[in-house]
Amino acid sequence: MQDLFPIPSCFSSGEKLHDDPTSAVATRSGQGAALLIYRTRIAGHCRLITVTWCKNLLAHGLSVLVEGSDKDDEHKGNGSSVDVDNNNSSSSKHQNSCKVEMRPWNFWRKHGSKRFLVEGKPVDVFWDLRSAKFSDEPEPQSDYYVAVVSDGEVVLLLGDLKEEAFRRTGSRPSLIEAILVSKKEHVFGKKRFSARAKFHEKGKFHDISIECNGSSSSTTGSMDSEMVMKVDRHVAIHVRHLQWKFRGNESISINKQRVQVYWDVHDWLFTPGLRHALFIFKPESLPSSSTSSSSYNSFAGTNANGGESSGFCLFLYAWKLE
Repeated sequence: MQDLFPIPSCFSSGEKLHDDPTSAVATRSGQGAALLIYRTRIAGHCRLITVTWCKNLLAHGLSVLVEGSDKDDEHKGNGSSVDVDNNNSSSSKHQNSCKVEMRPWNFWRKHGSKRFLVEGKPVDVFWDLRSAKFSDEPEPQSDYYVAVVSDGEVVLLLGDLKEEAFRRTGSRPSLIEAILVSKKEHVFGKKRFSARAKFHEKGKFHDISIECNGSSSSTTGSMDSEMVMKVDRHVAIHVRHLQWKFRGNESISINKQRVQVYWDVHDWLFTPGLRHALFIFKPESLPSSSTSSSSYNSFAGTNANGGESSGFCLFLYAWKLE
């Protein structure tokens, strides 16, 4: 399968972020936002489901967008969506959308369902966030579920309340599990930035922290910056003289898996006001398992060497506050 996220030899954090809905959400009052894209089978075709979580001081929000066909795109926008967030305005981009407030005093809004059509076939989204536990991240940590149902199968299931989700939807598990294609997250901080991610479907979550410090040279009087990236509290990358090495890449090992890390911190150092750095984490291919089924390999993709290609990328936008 063709790589969805080829990394250019030179990239810039100054890319056009206004086309990214999570960026618009993130830059409003310093809201955190995370956008996750999954690939699964809906209405007889392989499609993408975009799940967006956001938060501010008052509430958290959830948006689910199901990709439609080319014909749907021409007449209905990019797909069908259901939104559960803290904004009462409705989206004009997508038909069959639903805006639901999820403020602390609107308890019942945290539990519901929505049905829409994709190529004339019904697709249902069920969610229960009434007891969801949140930390500093936009995504809940436990006690919740979000389920997408198509053709009597749960094609995407998020959260730990799986039995309750299957009972409420009355649907069976899909024969093919959804594949996480990419995650785009916006975090805010002054010197230290944190995120959690896993780099393979069967892997565990890893804690990522990035710290940027600057000191004044006693000889030249100029600022000398450095950046330290840690994974699970272990130093993975240490860049000295960051003002000269504000763009770069390095291969690191995370739980015996090689991950290419790209960074662009130019705006941190040379742009005034609210600015962000861009970090990209791209896992290298894993050897294919002998127990993997042909249907899974066909769905997830294999590389030319017979290895299983995760196809996953983590895009981390770290917004530096004064």
